[in-house]
Amino acid sequence: MNEERKEALLRKYSYAAKQAESQGRGPKGGPGRGPGGRGRGGRPRDAGKTVRRLLSYIEKDRLGLTVVFFCVILNTVSSLAGSYMLRPIINSLTSPEGSVRTLFSSLLRMAAIYAVGILAQYFQSRIMIGISQGAIFRLRNDLFSRIQKLPVRFYDTNNHGDIMSRFTNDVDAVGEMLNNTVVQIISSTINVIGTFCLMVYTNVWLTLITVVTVPFMMLAARAVTMRSRRFYKAQQAALGTLNGYIEETVTGQKVVKVFCHEDTAQEEFAFLNQDLRDKQILAQFFGGIMGPVMGNLGQVGYSLTACIGGLLCVLRGFDIGGLTVFVNYSRQFSRPINELSMQMNTIFSALAGAERVFSIMDEAPEPEDVPGAVALDSCRGCVRLTDVTFGYGPDKVILKHVSLYAEPGQKIAFVGSTGAGKTTITNLISRFYDIDEGEITIDGIDIRSIRRDSLRRNIAMVLQDTHLFTGTVRENIRYGRLDATDEEVEQAAKTASAHSFIMRLEKGYDTLIEGDGANLSQGQRQLLNIARAAISRAPILILDEATSSVDTRTEKHIEEGMDRLMADRTTLVIAHRLSTIRNADAILVLEQGEIIERGSHDQLLALRGRYYELYTGKRQLE
Repeated sequence: MNEERKEALLRKYSYAAKQAESQGRGPKGGPGRGPGGRGRGGRPRDAGKTVRRLLSYIEKDRLGLTVVFFCVILNTVSSLAGSYMLRPIINSLTSPEGSVRTLFSSLLRMAAIYAVGILAQYFQSRIMIGISQGAIFRLRNDLFSRIQKLPVRFYDTNNHGDIMSRFTNDVDAVGEMLNNTVVQIISSTINVIGTFCLMVYTNVWLTLITVVTVPFMMLAARAVTMRSRRFYKAQQAALGTLNGYIEETVTGQKVVKVFCHEDTAQEEFAFLNQDLRDKQILAQFFGGIMGPVMGNLGQVGYSLTACIGGLLCVLRGFDIGGLTVFVNYSRQFSRPINELSMQMNTIFSALAGAERVFSIMDEAPEPEDVPGAVALDSCRGCVRLTDVTFGYGPDKVILKHVSLYAEPGQKIAFVGSTGAGKTTITNLISRFYDIDEGEITIDGIDIRSIRRDSLRRNIAMVLQDTHLFTGTVRENIRYGRLDATDEEVEQAAKTASAHSFIMRLEKGYDTLIEGDGANLSQGQRQLLNIARAAISRAPILILDEATSSVDTRTEKHIEEGMDRLMADRTTLVIAHRLSTIRNADAILVLEQGEIIERGSHDQLLALRGRYYELYTGKRQLE
């Protein structure tokens, strides 16, 4: 695989690269497919802000955090006090007044102090797990809630596998950090302060020697940290890219096989997997090297302390118990720093993941309904577009001053070349996108003045791409109206001519559908989508290539059902099979975002224009 192809592959599947393009070079690949995030790698734009947002998810459990904080202090004090008890014990053993009874009582007191610390650590861990999981629960809820509020444009411009990676890998990385690292930071800070105070109390000169090594440790930590943060950011981005490729390839496995693309797919996967491996090696190396570096520097300080402390015992009368305690404290002083350094890989991975999660949560949701927005009650289905202009980007205008109308109960069909703007019109009527100029009204009301939920409840859609949810056949049909009865579900299936094939399934309407309907044929899946639209009772029906996935025999079989479905509804039909729209009240021919012909089937044939060419086959649809 050459370098140009590798770069193209990364650019194609990387969410971060897409974002960089959308912010700089502009969209690629046509309308609705513009890119969207940051370039791969790089440091977090604002690590402090990310940390503050993460902490806001755990501060809601203030009582629990207070108990955890108290347990951390108690555990640290117990550890320091237990260590300091070595001084009198060792001194008593080296003095003539010492006795076994004194030693035994001292050991019992030490054991009691350590037991208190163990209990404190147990409760600290138990409570903190609950707090961290509660924070992750709220984080996932907020993320999923934001996902539900994002406009269709977001899903058109972002890799679905990368979005899923943020729900799983990135959130899990944040959870791992909250479970362990937050408490570790608090505990280590208190431990360092307490240890330093006791070291000063024990011997000031030895304390100065120990403290001298700290700047070297901090410089080493900073040097490694600067590199680790960048590589962990790149690792998370590469992981999202790989997940996106896997999701797309698995979903399109039939297409991969029918075009014998297996070897190419394997080659591309191997490259993306290698890219992730390279970034993980760098991230894990710099994250893992922190511990050994800090540990060796700590050992240097420990050795200096022991040597000079021994000289003080010989020359200045420093007690052996004090030296033993101080040497232990000098190790304890560097241990929290070492432990934190060992947590750096978790911290950077979590911060990189959190930033990716928050980047989605910071995406602009669908605009709020305007003040005073009305509900579309008793909708008759009169649809009108007046001088509508729209583009997916300022440099890509799709519709140019389009005007059309559909009276209640009429069937309006759209035909034209691919990219002429047929589907765009239906997207605008549903307010998946907002128009740039002009006006769209339903029953004389500007759709921008109608509440979105009310507008969409009055519109049923059957799309070319079918989508079924995991659940029974009955539940998938009922998705169109959740309060529908079983009888209404069956009636909707009969309307869509789906009842007969459903009854041939193993459990009829209770047959479980998995994997987006993998156990059904494409035509059967489409029939269930039509039944879902039928049960909604929406007065406006949009059929976007609804019969494109149904064979000719099945199409003829359901014509009667489709007529029943469209009865008394305003129907907007997009079709390439012109034979399916001969009975439409009006047929609109679009070319390059403009309506060039309008009329009935017979009227347009009499014009002998573009529609005539399409229908007679003299000019094929492009």
